Order: sequence, then C-alpha cells, then structure tokens
Amino acid sequence: MTTETNEPDSGYEAGQDNIQVMGLDVHNPVFAISAVTIVAFVFFSLVFKEQAGEFFGWLRPALTSNFDWVFMISTNIFVLFALFLVVTPYGSIRLGGDNARPDYSYAGWFAMLFAAGMGIGLVFWGVAEPISHFGSALGGTAVGEDGVRTDWAPLGAAAGDEAAAQKLSMAATIFHWGLHPWAIYAVVALALAFFSFNRGLPLTMRSVFYPLFGNATWGVLGHIVDVLAVFATIFGLATSLGLGASQALAGLNYLFDVPITDGMKVFLIVAITLFALISVVAGLEKGVKRLSEANMILAAALLLLVLIVGPTVAILTGFFTSLVDYAVFLPELSNWVGREDTNFMQGWTTFYWAWWISWSPFVGMFIARISRGRTVREFVICVLLIPTIVGALWMSVFGGAALDMVAGEGGQALKDAALELKMFKMFESFPLTGILSFVGIILVVVFFVTSSDSGSLVIDTITAGGKTDAPTKQRVFWCVLEGAIAIVLLLGGGLGALQAAAIATGFPFAIVLVLMCVSVFIGLAGEKRRRK
Repeated sequence: MTTETNEPDSGYEAGQDNIQVMGLDVHNPVFAISAVTIVAFVFFSLVFKEQAGEFFGWLRPALTSNFDWVFMISTNIFVLFALFLVVTPYGSIRLGGDNARPDYSYAGWFAMLFAAGMGIGLVFWGVAEPISHFGSALGGTAVGEDGVRTDWAPLGAAAGDEAAAQKLSMAATIFHWGLHPWAIYAVVALALAFFSFNRGLPLTMRSVFYPLFGNATWGVLGHIVDVLAVFATIFGLATSLGLGASQALAGLNYLFDVPITDGMKVFLIVAITLFALISVVAGLEKGVKRLSEANMILAAALLLLVLIVGPTVAILTGFFTSLVDYAVFLPELSNWVGREDTNFMQGWTTFYWAWWISWSPFVGMFIARISRGRTVREFVICVLLIPTIVGALWMSVFGGAALDMVAGEGGQALKDAALELKMFKMFESFPLTGILSFVGIILVVVFFVTSSDSGSLVIDTITAGGKTDAPTKQRVFWCVLEGAIAIVLLLGGGLGALQAAAIATGFPFAIVLVLMCVSVFIGLAGEKRRRK
C-alpha cells in the first residue's frame, strides 16, 4: 500500500525500535511492558480470586462517582469536533493524498467497521436496555434519607405514564448507541488514518501526537500512550467477550439445557477463541473481512425476521418517533451539570462512555486501516451518522418489540428474565422461536470471533511499532490473552468485574483522546495550508 505525504515525515519508520528474537518482531519496550503486565494481572487474579472480586466491586463505583464529569465532557467534545470537521473546508482533505482511492467498496467497508464497532453489544443490550429503562422510568423517582435519588430512571422519569416511559427509554437507549460512541471512534480512526496515510508515520497511537510532542513522541511519552492503548483495547474487548459468552451460554441453556456454570463459560470462551485464532491466522482479507460480511448478513436476517414476526407497524412507526425523541432528549442526556438521576448517569452513561473509549484504540485503528482514500467529510459522515441510524433501527426493532410485549399481557417473564436471557425470552412469543434463538446464538458467536480477531490484529500492530506485517505468532499470542482475560474477569466478579475493567482503562484514555482532537486539528490545518 503506497502512502502519499505532503510534508517530510519525522524520519521515524515503523518498527525502527523493534527487536527480533525467537521469531518475533516486537517494539521495545511496548510489547514487553504490555505483555508482562497483562500476564501478571491474569496470574494474580486467578490466585487471589476473592480479593480480585472485592477490588472490582469497589473500583467501578469509585471511578463513576468521582469522574463522571470527565467522561461526559470529553464525549461531548468528540461529537462537536466531528461535526465541526464535516462543515468546514477540512472535510475536503483526502486520507492518503489527493490521488488516493478507497481500498474497499462501501458494502465491505460498512460491514467491517460496524461488526468491529458494536456487534456483541447490540445483540446483548438490544432487548435488555430498553426494558430496563422503561421499567425504571415507569416506576418514577425515589429519594433516600440523604435526599439523593435511589432509582435508576433516566432524567425525571415518567411515573405511571407508559407512553412517556417508552419514549424516554428508547431515547436513552439510542443515546448510548448513537452519535457519542461513534464520534469517539471517528476521532481516533481519523487521527490514525491521517497521520499514517498523509504524513507517513507508523500506524500506532503515538504517531497522532507528533504535532504536539515532536520527536519526544518516539520516546517515553509515546511508550506510555501505546501501552495505555494496549491496556484499554484488551480490557475493553474482554468486557465485550465476557458479555457475549454469557449471552451465548444463556441461549444454549434455553435451547439445549446446557448448564450455566463457570466451567461452561470457560469452555465456551476457549472454544470461540480457537475460532478467532483461525481467522487471525487467515489475516484481514480472508479472515476478518469475510467474517464481518457474513455477520452483517446474519444480523440483517435476524432483524428482518423479528420485524416480520413481531408487531411490524408499531416497530416501523416507533423507529421514526424514537429518532425524534432521541433528538429532543439529547441536550438533557448530554448535560452533566445539576443532574439528579445519578444512578442512571453514572451506572449507565458513564459506563458506556468508558467502554466505548476503551474500545476506541482497537476500533479506531481497525477503521483507519480500511479507510484510505476517503475524504475527511465522507469518512466522518459515514462513520458517525450511518452507524447511528443503523443502531437506532436495531434498537427500535428489538427494543420496540420487547416494549410492546411488556406493555401488553404476558410480559412479566420477559421483565423478570436475566439480562443475558431477555432476547431469548422475547423470542418465545414469536413464531419460529427455535430458529430465531439459534440465529441469535450464532450471531453472538460470530461477533465474538470478529471482535477478537480484529482486536488481535490491532494490538499486534501497536506492539510491533506500527508494522502491519509482523509474524503471525504475535497475533496468536494476543488472541489467546484476550480470551484468558475474559475468563479471569468473569471468574473474578462477573459482569461487575468486566464493567470495572472497562471503566478503569477508559478513564486515562479519555484524556488522551481530548489531546488527540487538538493534534488532529493542527495536522489538518497544516495540510490545508500546504494545499493552497
């Protein structure tokens, strides 16, 4: 892949500080620090399982209650910055230079970025989140003895008003899967693509800070950024893999009475990690791209099935009204000042923003690798707006069908079901229950595989000093380690531990991403001046 640059680069080449030993080609010291620290974490979490569970139980509320404002402010900055790029002349800059053309068709590009960005999460929360917000909103507000709200309802709730509770629940759900998370991805992906394809710098996180730090980027400061990116990526992925494994096992139990035990969770993660290894060895074109496209076909098939067998008219009308409600409630949901719904803001929104930020190095670098040839405007619009609309459609179909059931007769079993079982419980009231449930399980598994293999490719690129052709055994190492961490977090505290790990790694990286916006602006402004 050729790279067109419009200015002399820093003189630093991808893999310049690498060492070759035992058939490996790794960056010194990023690979060693990342690998040793993560392996040590796995070891001590297994040995001191009880203490690890207590620690994770303390960590999440400690971070969300004290630093929720950091996540709320930073994600708003990312949305505004992305929209700013769309409407300014910077949008005409092409990633890779004026003569660059896209490497992938729109269909292939959308499939890969969407499968990598949100797959497992959409399947897990598509039914669970709207129902959760609906129930808490309908129940109204509750205040403890200290005067602080104890309910989990968003904003001011909608006590006793089913129609208002549905509107608020869908708006809150789309808020967590709409512009804000995709703006996070867009900023990171754009920064990586621009500084790699237009400036000839290595495709690694440290490169995007060259306008701010100069040659210090290749020293200790750069090491810290890359190591943080590895930590954020691997723990963010582990969170999603753990959620996916829990849901897949719940579905297998529902369909085939497979026991839900820690041993089965471990077995399932190991089995799916083996499939991910096969894809990792196959590479980006033969493995990740084909699996991503297959995933989109499966997801579309499941979406259409639910739309057809569910309350079709209510779902379709609900999609458009939900988009309007999202726009209406967006300013209030984005605000962090004077909020009384602290459980919702800290327990839901802050967790989501930390989760997306922890995924951003992985998804951002992956999107960057497949986005050469797009203009900045085209890139931001496609990465920001189209996935937001598709995500809103997904949530409207699954969430709308679930809310219709809960609001009517016989919805109690769905409300009472565990989070990972809610989708399968909803399918009980539809024709083709077994087919829907089986397709749902397959979809979770394939999303699991695409997230793991594409994440392994990205982590390997970072720890190989920006080289995209490092030995395959390095990608295998990271793929295995991702599965091991998902197992450790599930055994050490379940869903709470997974969420705590995502927040802990997302917090420092939120600051990194704000600085990244400044660096991208400097780089684009310099590019625009040179084109005059």
